[in-house]
Amino acid sequence: MKFDRLPDGPEAGFDGSAYRQLMRHQAAGVSVVATGEIGSRVGLTATSVASLSDSPPKLLVCVGRAAQAHDAIHRHGVFSVNFLASEHQALAQRFAGRLDIDGEERFAEGRWETLETGAPVLVDALSSLDCRLLESHTFSTHSIFIGRVVAGINNVDADPLIYFRGGYREISRS
Repeated sequence: MKFDRLPDGPEAGFDGSAYRQLMRHQAAGVSVVATGEIGSRVGLTATSVASLSDSPPKLLVCVGRAAQAHDAIHRHGVFSVNFLASEHQALAQRFAGRLDIDGEERFAEGRWETLETGAPVLVDALSSLDCRLLESHTFSTHSIFIGRVVAGINNVDADPLIYFRGGYREISRS
């Protein structure tokens, strides 16, 4: 078994780079968080999504304050969380900003519809949750958005796309 030891001691400090290196070892589901109306939709790839409560259904998502979607989520008061299936790796990269595609252009791929709130929902995602914004809390570079899930769809035949050690991975059912 191989262990990488990070520098220790007060002179080394514990900075964001060291923290990111450690967090890369946490496997996470990959999602696209989206908001807006046709013509002005925005979205981003996110792995910082967590269930908060099931009664009533609530979740939280962390969004960087510099992301286009950040202010749009505040403005619209709604958003969707679309957990990506294994075949959506290219879509994950598209919404992660790795292809120099922004705003509405990101939605040119995939089949996007709306449910109750009007937020864009990826129809063939592993699952999609349609949310109304309840609260937001700002911490340095990011905001935590808490949403009340009001509708959702899922694809029971799909396998998940995950992010682990700096890359996308697939998990298949055996």
